[in-house]
Amino acid sequence: MRTNTRPESTPSSMDTTAGSVSISNVTKVYFGRQTLADKLLKRTSPDFEALSAINLEIEHNTFVSIIGPSGCGKSTLLNIVAGLSKPTTGEVLVDGQRVTGPGPDRGVVFQSYALMPWMTVAENIQFAIETVYPTMPVAQQKEIMQEYINLVGLSGAERKHPHELSGGMKQRVGIARALAINPQILLMDEPFGALDALTRGFLQDEIERIWEQERKTVILITHSIEEALLLSDKIVMMTRGPAARIAKVLDVPFPRPRKREELDQYPQYHELKAEMERHLTAEARVVEEARVRASV
Repeated sequence: MRTNTRPESTPSSMDTTAGSVSISNVTKVYFGRQTLADKLLKRTSPDFEALSAINLEIEHNTFVSIIGPSGCGKSTLLNIVAGLSKPTTGEVLVDGQRVTGPGPDRGVVFQSYALMPWMTVAENIQFAIETVYPTMPVAQQKEIMQEYINLVGLSGAERKHPHELSGGMKQRVGIARALAINPQILLMDEPFGALDALTRGFLQDEIERIWEQERKTVILITHSIEEALLLSDKIVMMTRGPAARIAKVLDVPFPRPRKREELDQYPQYHELKAEMERHLTAEARVVEEARVRASV
């Protein structure tokens, strides 16, 4: 049984009301730049509109996947929610409060792991805790650190450094580090994209298990239809870029907890999978045709 090691001044790890996200009319434009050569030649690179009028409401404790063709602005949207990038127009609200920058209410898991190589597994996680809760007693920090090491199945690896870990183990550290600060929202940017198929499948099952325990709001960026169907309550399908927008939001009706070997028994699984495949294929085909025309 897990124990509640949080100080009273921090949110409960089982808070079932926090973590709603409201994305309102968000547009992101990367304005053209002038290099020295551009100035000499009196030219300016064109502006690039990555996202156009994105509107999305996410209820607390909901697992949402965002899927779309490469270059459609999925990671850009996630970075805006994380506060790592600012929208050109529009706003993001978390529990009614406008996002103006990064904050401990949002934990991020990156595809590239982003671990500090000179720190051990335990030190990477504890550093995040002490950064967010600097007045917390060290003994309590260590207790929380060990709790999340146990949660992601890394007991016994506490003293290992990142170079001693497999890719799957590194990502487990990243997940534990993000959860250990007790965020209301967990943001995951293709966290399994660099892993082999077996490790990826194993970690997907682990995320399903952890979500059942933690019940955080999760936003997952993925290219995998099967991954989205396994993990999500809702799937946001993006159009191609530039000026990408939301094409449709799918509800995933399968009961939880889920087992991957049982999902294809539901008729809706095949219907949703086929709809997603049609959407992604159509969007990718237009992108490829544009590339061919540009190369001629």
